[in-house]
Parts: sequence; structure tokens; C-alpha cells
Amino acid sequence: MIKHVVLFKLKDSSPESVERTVSVLRGLEGKVEQLVDIQVGSDVIHSERSYDIALITTFASLEDLQGYQVHPEHKKVIEHMVQVRESQVAVDFEF
Repeated sequence: MIKHVVLFKLKDSSPESVERTVSVLRGLEGKVEQLVDIQVGSDVIHSERSYDIALITTFASLEDLQGYQVHPEHKKVIEHMVQVRESQVAVDFEF
């Protein structure tokens, strides 16, 4: 199993902008066959080191993660994220 974790810092971190982007990310649920599980949450602490949104997804294999990366629904989300994100960091690990 593979966990894919991405943290996003948005250009506009207003509650409306964060909620809109959380909704876009959650929209992947049920649309990408490789996706075993998806969790999306917004930061509640709002410290200087905080990122605005966390995306945690689970895949059965590295091949499924690679298939997700090129899936048309994921590519739509990437288009949105390119417009709204200031930065992002990611980690992918086996468990």
C-alpha cells in the first residue's frame, strides 16, 4: 500500500478560497478507480509554519499511484491547484 500526502499553501488563504479548494480535492472521490481512500482537511491552527490544506490518499500499489497521476480527473484538479497554490510539499511512502 502507498500513502500519498500533499500539503498545500494557497495564494489566498481566506476561508472561502480554502473551502472551495477542499471541495475540488474531495471531488476526486469515486472518480478515480485507483484511489482506495482520500482524506482532505484544512488547517485549524493557522500558525506561520502551517499549510492551508492536507490531502492524504491511499493506493494499493506504486503503479496505481502512477495511474492516478495521469488520470483525467486528477489532471483537472492539477489545473485548479496550479492557479491557486503558492507552494506544496509531498511525500509518498509504503506501509
